[in-house]
Amino acid sequence: MDDKIATSAELAEAAALPCHHEVHTDPDAPSALKNVPGPMQKVPEKKSPARWAYERLILYIKNFEEQLDGEHEVAMGFAGGDAGVLRIEGMGYFDPDIVTFYGSDSGGARTQLVQHVSQLNVILRAMAKPKPEEPAKRIGFRLVSDGLVPDPEETV
Repeated sequence: MDDKIATSAELAEAAALPCHHEVHTDPDAPSALKNVPGPMQKVPEKKSPARWAYERLILYIKNFEEQLDGEHEVAMGFAGGDAGVLRIEGMGYFDPDIVTFYGSDSGGARTQLVQHVSQLNVILRAMAKPKPEEPAKRIGFRLVSDGLVPDPEETV
């Protein structure tokens, strides 16, 4: 039993911090958000829903890519309709509530998804590289290196 007494300020802060929990059939499966960077654990009042969604998606994409072999790249599937998949080549947000994905479909056609955060559903998929002779491109690393979201491996 934990007998620690928390102040009302500590309780309010704890309630505002992102909460995350996962269970997998494979007990050795990596947790998608095992190391949430410190700055993402703070709730600045000026952070929009779009930025919150963008930052969390970066962490999921980076983790997904870390599990891919050298022959696959991250793509996302669309819910509903016959839109297929989009190889994620870029991602952004437009305050206060829009997230957008840039890329190409399985046939190579340029594709962009503009999504309201209230409708956000993303299925991350492994997609074979379009050019087998070239190394796989990793967008998660580039998104983290953009500086908006700190690399979880570098936070303490």
